[in-house]
Amino acid sequence: MIKIAVDAMGGDFAPKEQILGAMKAIREIPDIEITLYGDESAIKEYLTRSERIKIVQSEGTIDMGEKDPIRAIRSNRKSSMALSLSSVRNKDNDAVVSSGATQALIAGAHILVGRMKQFKRTAIAPVLPTASKKQFILLDSGGNLEIKPEFMVQQAYFASIYAQEVLGITDPKVGLINIGTEEGKGRELDNEAAKLFKENSNINFYGNVEPKLILDPPADIMISDGFTANIVMKTIEGTAKGMGTMLKQELSRGILGKLGLLLSVKNLKRFKKRMAPDEIGGAMIYGLKGVVIKAQGSSKANGFYNAIKQAAHVVRQDVIGKVNAIIESEAPTNEKQ
Repeated sequence: MIKIAVDAMGGDFAPKEQILGAMKAIREIPDIEITLYGDESAIKEYLTRSERIKIVQSEGTIDMGEKDPIRAIRSNRKSSMALSLSSVRNKDNDAVVSSGATQALIAGAHILVGRMKQFKRTAIAPVLPTASKKQFILLDSGGNLEIKPEFMVQQAYFASIYAQEVLGITDPKVGLINIGTEEGKGRELDNEAAKLFKENSNINFYGNVEPKLILDPPADIMISDGFTANIVMKTIEGTAKGMGTMLKQELSRGILGKLGLLLSVKNLKRFKKRMAPDEIGGAMIYGLKGVVIKAQGSSKANGFYNAIKQAAHVVRQDVIGKVNAIIESEAPTNEKQ
């Protein structure tokens, strides 16, 4: 059985949506067990089945607006987030799913789960939809505002293995987000990263990709520093929401427009669903010793179910073990000893 820890108290709609999502996961995924970390009395209000689900009482939560996430984790070791993360390090569980505060989860994962020995910088990497109905990985979407190009190489390893093992993409292409497609474009960071990607046999490097292609990218993995990729991700979210609003406004004008809106309701709902974070699940934090999935703070039951499903699949495919093997094989002899 794959054992999944769920931070039941983190997120905008905790614990109701986390529990509903967990129960759906138990119904749909036969090889998992779930441990809910949180306020037992609050959890029991919504938990209507106990098959392969247990509760561990926690004390307190980490606020979404926490300004000092490291201090918050260290001073709240019995919070639902801290206990669920610690359970992976202690081997009580194989993975953690949380929709709690992102920076607190990243900080807590570093402290309580630990980073892979050779992995220099963790990264957070959501899987996003494309216009061609495929998916692509965007990294780093906010874990490292500044980074060295050699660390981006390790992140590209992780993303490539994730794309193969979890998304089922054969020989995934890695694209570098840049202001132009020509070689030599962009900052010194971009040029150094491109050179390292091109020289590395473990990376199928496509080349530079402009952000205007982000919703129909020629690569399966789009990579940049955390500052740039986070702006790209938030621009996608804002544009999708804004386009949906403008489309509704135009369709609401005049009799013909309103008739068109009535006829287009199903199409608009499909568009909204296609861009909804709930359909994707969560973003994996790359570079840790254990599997940690960050679900959207606003996740409803289906989003949390998809995040749990994602966590189980990553464990099942031993993604971390496969990344570790590549990084260990490339480490200098003195670092392995």
